[in-house]
Amino acid sequence: MELDGRVAVVTGGTRGVGAGIARAFLRAGAEVVVCARRPPEVPVAGAEFVPVDLRDPAAVGEFFDLVVARHGRLDALVNNAGGTPYRLLGDGDGDGDAARHARVIELNLTAPLTASLAAYGHLKAARGSIVMIGSVSGGRPSPGTAAYGAAKAGLENLARSMAVEWAPEVRVNTLVLGMVRTELSHLHYGDEEGIAAVGRTVPLGRLAEPSEVGDAAVFLASERAAYVSGASLLVHGGGERPAFLDAATVNKET
Repeated sequence: MELDGRVAVVTGGTRGVGAGIARAFLRAGAEVVVCARRPPEVPVAGAEFVPVDLRDPAAVGEFFDLVVARHGRLDALVNNAGGTPYRLLGDGDGDGDAARHARVIELNLTAPLTASLAAYGHLKAARGSIVMIGSVSGGRPSPGTAAYGAAKAGLENLARSMAVEWAPEVRVNTLVLGMVRTELSHLHYGDEEGIAAVGRTVPLGRLAEPSEVGDAAVFLASERAAYVSGASLLVHGGGERPAFLDAATVNKET
């Protein structure tokens, strides 16, 4: 198996995309530690759970020391924890709005930086790798989730800088995700009919499964990607069909 004897940490690995990534690493033979602020309602079978607040640098440092003390090494860090509620920039009364958006940036950009800095020494010793979980929202307008999109754009740039500064001991790459079907998809896309309709806007005709994101993360963490660093791998099913193609009155597909 590709990752036999390796140890991986998946932040936010208790549900959704993170759980899919954790299961993929387990299938590849790795020992997996997942972390989040609260214990999962449904544990990821085979993975160890350790609670940690990624916004607390001291706690994050202690967490990685604990992982290495228990498992002997650290080979891969997947910075998956993140997310955002839908909130238009002009909504609200202005009181505290900036702070709410700043918390989104803290979770999606500052926390991965904090985790990466805390893990660096351990990863360097193992000549390991970091996988950032980015988003297509970082490369296009993101109405309703503007702070999230800005954070993901910053995360991709951060990964490229880390890849240069930390080479050759630590490889750093980004998975740029499109839409993924998880237990929270209904919050973003509606009922099953809405999810199916959104899926039809993707060239491959559906949303990604968490396991498919996990397989891509395993690739980037494995020796098969030994010469891949500072890269952004698009996992978006072909992207989005340009809206002007449907609006135009000529050159329609038949």
